[in-house]
Parts: sequence; structure tokens; C-alpha cells
Amino acid sequence: MAGRKRRKLNKLVAATTNKKETLTYKEKETCEQHGWIELPRDVLELIISRLTLEDNIRASVVCKEWFSVAVNVRVVSKPPWLMFIPKSGNEVEFYDPLQRVFYALELPELSHSRICYSKDGWLLVYKPETHQLIFVNPYTRKLIELPKLELQYQIVAFSAAPTSSSCIVFTIRPITATIIVISTCQPGAAEWTRINFRNRLPFVCRMWNKLVFCGGKFYCLSLTGWLGVYDPAKRTWVVHVLPPPKCPQNFSLKNWWKNKFMAEHNGEIFVVYTSSEVNPVIYRLDQGIQGWVQMKTLGGLSIFASFLASHARTDLLGTMRNRVYFTKVRYYGRRCISYSLDNRRYYPKKQCYDWGKDNPFGSIWIDPPEDLSCFG
Repeated sequence: MAGRKRRKLNKLVAATTNKKETLTYKEKETCEQHGWIELPRDVLELIISRLTLEDNIRASVVCKEWFSVAVNVRVVSKPPWLMFIPKSGNEVEFYDPLQRVFYALELPELSHSRICYSKDGWLLVYKPETHQLIFVNPYTRKLIELPKLELQYQIVAFSAAPTSSSCIVFTIRPITATIIVISTCQPGAAEWTRINFRNRLPFVCRMWNKLVFCGGKFYCLSLTGWLGVYDPAKRTWVVHVLPPPKCPQNFSLKNWWKNKFMAEHNGEIFVVYTSSEVNPVIYRLDQGIQGWVQMKTLGGLSIFASFLASHARTDLLGTMRNRVYFTKVRYYGRRCISYSLDNRRYYPKKQCYDWGKDNPFGSIWIDPPEDLSCFG
């Protein structure tokens, strides 16, 4: 009898112990959850401020306190504005695709000039009559002149704002069927540095019309899709032996030189091919420069494509993500034409567009101003 009672007592003690352990685990888990929720606000701000926009939005639904902090530290990128280059007169229009609003400025500085490139809110313009290349900030009206250089084509790019010590201006021009000349200059320099290079691949087109600066180098895409890379630090020019991006079906031969766009973002290079009969095709250059990879999604990235200079953005709000924006505005400024990779269609209409028919020099994307005070 004593043994039976002892066994029952042991079972009761064991059950009680297990129950206490279970309660302790649940209480511990609850305490951990409360610990995260009740973090000091300054610590919580530091943590959430390091999140991407997508993760920031997820964190904001945890509780009221996290919502308040997430909204307070949320950083939303501004999309570039579309700048329309006037055929005559000095009034320049800017279009904000986010707010769907037009702005106008009188910019006599752009009179009798050609827009070549844009980056970091600056324009690079060329005066054909004087062979003068000038940096123009359309919002502050600041001008920075470069040494004179005769340009036959508006194929110029620069690496950073001209106020930066890392700014390098780059242009490439064919001399013969197999020889090109690359010219570089920095703001404040007295003259251009010119170097001749021979295209080692005889089948490569001698015209290079798409330029981007990425990872300390200038990447150039030829009319036929071959990739050349210039390293300004080493002063080397290499044409990579890799197949060009495959053109979409029914690619327009008439306007084929105007139907592709090239952009850079965080070390990645993207090329967009368009056609009047099929949807755009987007490629990404792989890091090993071993080929072009067709993209089915941009993963939240958006590309703003124009012939003279294309831009890419992340952390945009709402439906602006995972799209390619083009240089045409419809419905009296209410919609900028874009292609959605999520829905595989153009907006605002379910139709394809022939961007080769548009004037490639009539507009350009440019970073917006910090504020609107320059518009009066």
C-alpha cells in the first residue's frame, strides 16, 4: 500500500512540474514578445530606419507604436521628373509623375543648345555654334563650363554631379571602321584627354549610343548591342565577347537605334528593348559579364527610360514599383505611359507603343529639385 501511494505521489509531482515548465515557457515567450514591442523608441527608430520600404510597411502593422515609428522614419524615393525640351523659346516644362503635375521655368541658358545627359539633378548641354559643353542646374541656374570640344553626336555621359571631385565627363566617337577615340574631362581641367583605341572585334558596330557609369567604369552599348567598357582609372577599353541582348520579335528596323534604353542601379545594368507589336523586353547584365539575363520582374525597381539618359529607382510608393516609365504623358497630364511587369501590359491603354517614332531629343528624365521654391 505504501508503494502504491508513493507512485501516485511521484506522478502528481511530475505532472505539476511539467505544468510549471509549460507555463514558464509560455510566460517566457510572452515576455519576449512584450520586450520587442516595448523597446525604447530611439532604439526602435534605429532598427526600423535600416529596413527597406517593403519591410518598413510590414513592421508598421505590428502595433500602434511601431506604426508611429515606421511612418516617422520611412524614406520614400522621389521619382525623376520628365523634362520637355522646347523647340523654340525659353520656357521648359517639367512633369512630376507621382503628383501628376506640370511645372514651368524660363531657362534662357538652354537657348541654342542640345541636351546631352542628366544625372544628380544636373544637365550637360552642348552649344554647337561655340563647341562649348556646359553643366546646367535648371533649379539653381548654376553653370559650370568645360573646355571646348567638337561633338558630332550627343553621345556623352558623366559619372557624378560636377560639384563632386569624382565627376568625369566621357564621350566616345568613331574615327574609322575599326578605330574609336575616347575623350574624358573633369570640371576645372584646361583641356580634354583623348585616347585612340582599336576595336579588336571586326564585327562590332563602330557606333556606341548608350552610356552609363557603373562601378567606376563607363559601359557603352553599340547600335547592334555589343558591350564596351572603359576604365578611366586604368585608361583601358575592352569590348566583351558576349552575345548582344536578343531583340524582341517584330523589332522595328526603321527606328531600331531609338527603341532601346540603358540604365544603372546599385551596380546592376539594365537594357530595355521595345517594339510596336510586342511588350518590352528587359535584360540585366550578370555580374561576371558572361551574358544578358532576361527579367520577368524588376523586384520593385522602376526604370524611367529616355533616349538621352535613363534612371532607375527603388522604394517608390504604390503602383509605381516594378514598372518602366516612358517619355509620353496622356490625358492632359493625368497619366505618364508606363509598362507594368506585374500585369504584363501598358498603362493607361492595353496596347504597344512604337517609341522609335518619337523625337528622341525632345525630352529627358532628371532628378527633381529638393523643394519647389525655384518655381515661384
